[in-house]
Amino acid sequence: MRAAAVAAQTRVELALTLRRGESLLLTLGIPVGLLVFFSLVSVLPLPAGVSEPVDFLAPGILALAVMSTAMVSLAIATGFERQYGVLKRLGSTPLGRPALLAAKTLAVVVIEVLQVAVLVAVAVVLGWRPQGSPVLAAGAMVLATVGFAGLGLLMAGALRAEVTLAAANGLYLVLLLLGGMVFPLERLPATLEALAGLLPSAALTEALDASLSTNATLPASAVAVLAAWAVTAPALAAWRFRWE
Repeated sequence: MRAAAVAAQTRVELALTLRRGESLLLTLGIPVGLLVFFSLVSVLPLPAGVSEPVDFLAPGILALAVMSTAMVSLAIATGFERQYGVLKRLGSTPLGRPALLAAKTLAVVVIEVLQVAVLVAVAVVLGWRPQGSPVLAAGAMVLATVGFAGLGLLMAGALRAEVTLAAANGLYLVLLLLGGMVFPLERLPATLEALAGLLPSAALTEALDASLSTNATLPASAVAVLAAWAVTAPALAAWRFRWE
């Protein structure tokens, strides 16, 4: 019975997400647009040893997609549901709060799978030839999803919906610029490069780039950063989250 309820709520969460134009823009429109534009227009500096923009961009844009769904989209949707009393009502129904959170988590996972399928297809058309280990890449994305979701729920559960909207978009921009997603971190000043190395966006980009390369490795430092965020962010969210 509980599994059926979670499945039904997951379908509702997916339907609501796919009906929101801003969510589709954030989860698919912006990542696909950045991937196509910067792959076709040679304006980005490339790391040493990389000759094609799409080879550099693809892992970073996959990381951007995870961040868009697990943090920004989840934060904004949950923040407004909380403000309008939707969370309180759903939490008091037979569905229950744990099942509601499970449904939201499953919806995020389904959307991320869709994003990966679309972005990989577009990148392959643009000339990307991924190698390495998809399993290692998926593991890094799972860790990052937990961390980003924790950040999103932390904002949604502690701030007013309008503040969450502004904070989530502002943090999205900061993590995009310091995430190595659209230009190499080595081009940043030394202080910013060191700071970026502690952020989940840069760690995920590094992990995806390494796991989808010929050698197929996961840098220990990137895994450590992702694991730290995956533990710390959800713990802070659970501590600060208010259902109404």
